[in-house]
Amino acid sequence: MGTVTVVPGRPPGARHVLSTKPPPAAPPAEPVPARRPPGARWAAGLAVALLLLLASVVLSLGVGAKPLLPGEVWDGLLHADSPAYTLVREMRLPRTLLGLLAGTALGLAGAVMQSLTRNPLADPGILGINAGAAAAVVSAISFLGVTSFTGFVWFAFAGAGAVAALLYAVGGGRAATPARLALAGAALNAALYSYVNAVQLLDTASLDRMRFWTIGSLAAAQGYTVVRVAPFVLAGLVAALLLARPLNAMAMGEDAARALGARPARVRIAAIVTVTLLCGAATAACGPIVFVGLMVPHLVRALTGPDLRRLVPYCAVLSPALMLAADVLGRVVVRPSELQVGVVMVVAGGPVFLYFVRRPRRSLS
Repeated sequence: MGTVTVVPGRPPGARHVLSTKPPPAAPPAEPVPARRPPGARWAAGLAVALLLLLASVVLSLGVGAKPLLPGEVWDGLLHADSPAYTLVREMRLPRTLLGLLAGTALGLAGAVMQSLTRNPLADPGILGINAGAAAAVVSAISFLGVTSFTGFVWFAFAGAGAVAALLYAVGGGRAATPARLALAGAALNAALYSYVNAVQLLDTASLDRMRFWTIGSLAAAQGYTVVRVAPFVLAGLVAALLLARPLNAMAMGEDAARALGARPARVRIAAIVTVTLLCGAATAACGPIVFVGLMVPHLVRALTGPDLRRLVPYCAVLSPALMLAADVLGRVVVRPSELQVGVVMVVAGGPVFLYFVRRPRRSLS
């Protein structure tokens, strides 16, 4: 029999019998779909980026004044008796490899500069690093008669390093702000390119050798250039990967960075050397090219956040993909002639730069 209890508020004698039946069982909860861990999402995104890079490589080898089918490209790569062998192996393959190296260098240099200066508009081309390398190389061509990449690269390193140090000093050193760095970089950029143009006008004998190089082009790529520039870019890539953790620490302030074991002064010097190495190698090989180091880190940061340990690998993959895509576009739009990749990047990057300038500034940390 059920338990008898008196419920308050009922008339005397009224009784309420509580049922002894167990309450109905609750319906089973619907299973919650498992979320993909952040590391898996990052790896999946990197795989997609690698596919984009592979597609840009295939297009770079197959598209030009004479388009080739993928089968013809493959035969040209593997068989010396193929009709496409000379076009693919001796002309387009070095151009593609140089685009991979130069794009990687410029994208990584932009990522390191933006993290070091806390300036979302930092780019080796905008802040004058490439212009410093260009000014040094043009001086070597005109006044010293240097004509080889071996000579170019050391002058490019010297020019890029001098401008990087000068920019850091003029911009305020440790107290540098994004606005001061941008203004100092714009002034140095204008002055150095004015010097480059003046040298070209005064030295007509060297003008033909310099005019395509100063615009920024992959058209003159040679196998020996690729072989000689590759060690510098690979060294810069390794340095950027090693700097990822200390630069992340410095984003939290110098005191926090020291507490985490980073040494801010050494990190700054190492970052400037890395940027100089990457920009000098890329500029010596194919001339000053702008906006690669601005656009790609911004795009990647929207996907990965500010953590350089995730951002650097993405930049190393997507920057050369952008460079090759711009080079392919330059071959197509005015076929059978072509636009230099530096011109295409200026046309594509100018509106993006204006968008970043007008957009409310966001922190990189």
